[in-house]
This record gives sequence, C-alpha cells and structure tokens, in this order.
Amino acid sequence: MARQVRVFAVTVLVLAALAVLAGLVWSWVAPRAPYQVTGQGRVLADPSTQALIAADGWFAVITGGLGLACGALGWFLGRRQPLAVLLGLGAGGVLAAFVTFWVGSASTLGVVTVEAAARPGATIVPGSLVLTAQGVLVSWALCAVALFGILEGMHGYRESPLRKPYGID
Repeated sequence: MARQVRVFAVTVLVLAALAVLAGLVWSWVAPRAPYQVTGQGRVLADPSTQALIAADGWFAVITGGLGLACGALGWFLGRRQPLAVLLGLGAGGVLAAFVTFWVGSASTLGVVTVEAAARPGATIVPGSLVLTAQGVLVSWALCAVALFGILEGMHGYRESPLRKPYGID
C-alpha cells in the first residue's frame, strides 16, 4: 500500500513540475488580445479578434500533447502499479492544467504584438492570457488517462488466454 501511495505521489509531482514548463511555453506561443485603456478601465479594443480563441487552442494543444506523452510514459514505466499510476495521471493532470494556467497567465514571454482597430490616439495594451473555454482544463488529464487505458487494454488483450479460447495458434 505504501508503494502505491508513493507511486501516486511521484506521478502527481512529476506532472506538476512539467506544468510549470508548459505554462511558460503557453505564455511564449499564445497571442494576447489587445485592450484599450479608457476612463472606465480596460476594454477589448477589437471585438473581432481571434486571440482569445487562439489562446484556448494553444493551451489545449500543449496540455493535450503533454497528456499523451505522460500517459505513454506512465504506462511504460508503471506496469507494476497500474492503478496508482492511472489515478496519479488523472489527479496530476487536473493539477497540472491549473498550474499551467496559473504560470502562463502570470508570466509574459515571447514577443507580444498588439494590433487593433481602435480610435486614433488610443492607448492599446496587450491583455493577460485567459481561458474563455474552461473545458480545455481537462485536456491533460483526459489525454493521459485515455492513452494509458488504450495501451493497457491492448496489452491485456494480447496477453489474455481468452484471445485463443481453444489453444489454437
């Protein structure tokens, strides 16, 4: 039991550590929406901008790709404790998504270009990264657990005696 808890904890901590790097990458590649500074505060300068959707897409691509990599690596390394690794991938994937969001929205890396169709003389500033589609927060955990399950199912089928019920090769 102690070994399973240790495997679970290590899996969650490794995913959380990867999430810091994923957040920095997301901050580097995702575009920022342009905002106009007004007397009432900041307002979206170009309502037709696709930057908000692109930030969601980049988040899903980065976390989904890392989820697939973690699911495959977790299956190859954790065959002796599959339940602990699977639970660690699920819980760690959710934690990693929130850490990725937090790190990515708190840092500004890469080149930030701001283009907007605003009135002349208006002050335009880049906005912080936000997720408008909250569903992308599950992409890391979903991809990791799904790939782990697919690999485990394929391996279980290949090794199953039910595959050859009559012993015929």
